[in-house]
Amino acid sequence: MDENRERAGLALGADGTWRCAWAGDDPLYRRYHDEEWGRPSADDDRLFEKLCLEGFQSGLSWITILRKREAFRELFHGFSIAEVAAMGEADIERLVLDPRIIRHRGKIASAINNAKRALEVQAEHGSLAAFLWRFEPKADERPESVTLEWARANTTSQASAALSKALKKRGFSFVGPTTIYAFMQAMGFVNDHFDGCACRDSCETSRRAFVRPPS
Repeated sequence: MDENRERAGLALGADGTWRCAWAGDDPLYRRYHDEEWGRPSADDDRLFEKLCLEGFQSGLSWITILRKREAFRELFHGFSIAEVAAMGEADIERLVLDPRIIRHRGKIASAINNAKRALEVQAEHGSLAAFLWRFEPKADERPESVTLEWARANTTSQASAALSKALKKRGFSFVGPTTIYAFMQAMGFVNDHFDGCACRDSCETSRRAFVRPPS
């Protein structure tokens, strides 16, 4: 039985809980898996933060970003869209010298650019959430079973490709289909906790109770 669960992408934690194996043994990563990943949100700044951090994560492991998240939050004004949009070249020069975050000039500039684009989305659609949640995949686009095998074969989706295209058309950067699918997984647009994960049912309950923003 345990071997079957391990083959399905699950791991038994020291607390006796079966989780998605990618959460590993790091307490920070496990809290993120248990309390955040896959939980829906309509908070514009939270959604913007995740878009930015997924962009910074590109080419790196998520645990690297997670360990630096508090520093990112400090330096990017809590990911307030309005405050990040007001940042400029002097801020970029300052941040590329700060070892607490990912010192990638293009990604730092992208976060500022994307904040400006997010302000435009808010002005047109009322909120960033209203725009983003329009791209939540329909039930018939989702698999009957979320397994490790399925996840390895599906790092993008029809919905993530559509949202990526829409964001790029509006001038957002570092928003490719794979990055956007990771964003959708993290922010509850889909529930990709593996079958048998202790968090899958509670995540689904959160998604059912979540009030989608009006488009």
